Amino acid sequence: MSIVVPVHNCRPYLDRCLTSLLAQAVGKEIIVVDDGSTDGSRELLAEYAEKYAEIRVFHQPASGGAGRPRNRGLAHATGRYVFFCDADDHLGPEALPRMVAMAERNGSDIVLGKMVGHGRKVPTSMFRENRDNAPLGDSTVYNALTCFKLFRREMLVRHSIVFDESLRVGEDMVFSVHAYCHARTISVVADHDCYHLVSRPDGTSVMQEPGSRHPLAWLRMVHTPIELMTRHVPPGPLRDHLLRRHFRFDILAQLGAPFLAADPPTRRAIAREVAAMCQAWLTEGTLDLLRPVDRLRVACAGDVDRLVRIAQVEAAELRRRLTGLEWAGDRLEVTGTASLADAWNGVTVGLLLRERFTTAERRVPVTAVADVFAGTVRVSRLPPGVWDVYVVLACEGVRRVVRFGADRVPGVEAPGPRLLSAVAVPYFTRAHGNLSIDIGGRLAPVPGTVRLTRAAWGAKGLLTIEGTVTVGPGCPAARRARHLIWRERTTGHERRVPATDLGDTRFTAAAHLDAPGTWEATLELNLGGPPIRYPVQVTDSTLTATTTWWRGSHRWTASTRVSKLRRRLIVSVLSRGPKSVVRNSFRLVR
Repeated sequence: MSIVVPVHNCRPYLDRCLTSLLAQAVGKEIIVVDDGSTDGSRELLAEYAEKYAEIRVFHQPASGGAGRPRNRGLAHATGRYVFFCDADDHLGPEALPRMVAMAERNGSDIVLGKMVGHGRKVPTSMFRENRDNAPLGDSTVYNALTCFKLFRREMLVRHSIVFDESLRVGEDMVFSVHAYCHARTISVVADHDCYHLVSRPDGTSVMQEPGSRHPLAWLRMVHTPIELMTRHVPPGPLRDHLLRRHFRFDILAQLGAPFLAADPPTRRAIAREVAAMCQAWLTEGTLDLLRPVDRLRVACAGDVDRLVRIAQVEAAELRRRLTGLEWAGDRLEVTGTASLADAWNGVTVGLLLRERFTTAERRVPVTAVADVFAGTVRVSRLPPGVWDVYVVLACEGVRRVVRFGADRVPGVEAPGPRLLSAVAVPYFTRAHGNLSIDIGGRLAPVPGTVRLTRAAWGAKGLLTIEGTVTVGPGCPAARRARHLIWRERTTGHERRVPATDLGDTRFTAAAHLDAPGTWEATLELNLGGPPIRYPVQVTDSTLTATTTWWRGSHRWTASTRVSKLRRRLIVSVLSRGPKSVVRNSFRLVR
């Protein structure tokens, strides 16, 4: 395979970059194109080329962008695959072996490897899982339009896919759009950090230069990839899906922070350019795919003052604080404050619950006066899941939704679990301290206590026990008991027997413990989520019970005892053959 590296004054980063490329366990040629470097990069490249046969170096006058050196490197490439790597970035240790293996296995024309940003933002939505085939219309791979991917060289040559050398910024976007339009199979490697995108501390990269992302220049550049894509993709759902990316990240994004930073004449020019692009390319299908705030911007494209207010609301600091959290029967009362900085008028406040894994949502009714609000969460009506709590502020048609609970009044703690149709556990997340409600005990620990009240041996190792079980702050939970599980400490073998409730608090279960070993008892409860086990504990320090029975020529002995740590119920079962029984009898006589 061929690795193409454009270099322009990257001396401080070259060692790390080239070392990471040389370490890739694949057959490779590393084609480095020096684009007029004057900082010692040329000399360092000569040292590497002399020492490593895989490295070939070409020199050319400074072109002012990455397009020309990449095209020259591509022209000299001979490998089945081509990978583009900037000289200030580097690869993970197994990046190319994994990406090449993915391409070989699936006949991929493009393979995306998971990107990691170091001081720079990287796309993430397409890297949630490995995908052998990620079609453009059924994935978010099109959101990643950098050229830091594995490309099948035959596809690039057949369709004359090259970098636009007239573009100083965005040349890789045009290249990637063209490649996506011709790729038959696109794959994703998401389980390894493949490409490390690095921000230069000195701010000397093209994308860090002042004006490199001037909104008007960016909007005019974006015409090229959009026109290219629309020539290859006919009108319909797929084109709408791809246009969504351009409108959200390239076009309407210029009406956010860049719009606020611009002077009034530039704002008017940006608004006109965006309106013209909407007129040319925004379909009803694409509009339906956009976020509400972006649809609002489209509707206000001719009103510069309204666009400014929308951008200001989006950029305003959102302040929120949790001031109270407590149970009221089966409901959770939440109080707090929420506001936008700079004293905006007409702000409405709300609470939202969003299930972490399905993204299902529930609105929480609130009453609010100024920035103070109170909401009631009807916990008993929530389906099982992990429900994250958000505060919602709406102003000027813009809806801001952010996590809630990390900033709270001193002394506000999560109340204990409540046993409703399922166990409900309010808790603060470990990472950021935000408020969540776990229905069913999926993630949050559910405290519970099982205490032995009676143990009785029957014939041939049948042990019947009774006990009490509570969850959280003393909530009776015997009716949720499903199984008593005896686990042998050494082998891990388990015996499950049904547990029967004797009312709200007490349960009973019986099991034949007729196998040698040390057995520990746990009670399994169904609390609305995954089964939860609690050890059976003994509070009576005088617990001693032993039983003996014969099976064939073997004598069996089982005895109950209490573990030294946490006072758990344990049963030891021994089996002795005839000789062992006789020897033991003689010892007793003597």
